[in-house]
Amino acid sequence: MENKEALLIIDYTYDFVDDHGSLTCGKAGQDCEPTIMKLAKQFVTDGNYVVLPTDCHHLNDPFHPESKLFPPHNIEGTSGRDFYGELKTWYEENKSDKVWQMDKTRYSSFVGTNLDLDLRMRNVKTLHLVGVCTDICVLQTAIYAYNLGYKVVVHQAGVAGTTPENHRFALENMENNLGAEII
Repeated sequence: MENKEALLIIDYTYDFVDDHGSLTCGKAGQDCEPTIMKLAKQFVTDGNYVVLPTDCHHLNDPFHPESKLFPPHNIEGTSGRDFYGELKTWYEENKSDKVWQMDKTRYSSFVGTNLDLDLRMRNVKTLHLVGVCTDICVLQTAIYAYNLGYKVVVHQAGVAGTTPENHRFALENMENNLGAEII
């Protein structure tokens, strides 16, 4: 079986990207859309995988650590979890065994999920990361991917951070400490 690659589109939802989202990156996140869409289409054309790890929270969950850090966001059953912009329609038209959404409840797409198992069953060796936030969920996913032995590629035009400074720090951290390829 040949080695495959997967594009992870992390948390590209209304709550994280739209101007009216509850925890938005705003314009920086919105500017990622052309890169994300181009990559998603290319990965499907090339016969690789596209995974959409998406935060899923419960309103007023007293046991979730993020409840103390952030306002409610990506609440299960709300439109805040809808994919932002063109991605919403594209996903509905392309979901398959090669394009799938998965819920996550922590920053890293690997914590508490079957992502690693799903990728290994498909012989995925390289992960391409896009989405938001560079300094939170993208960074934590990259750290876990590195520790699990994946090659990590971060598409700079496809990620946005909570601030420009945090975005730069996260990119430098992934490149210098994880050996991630930043393109």
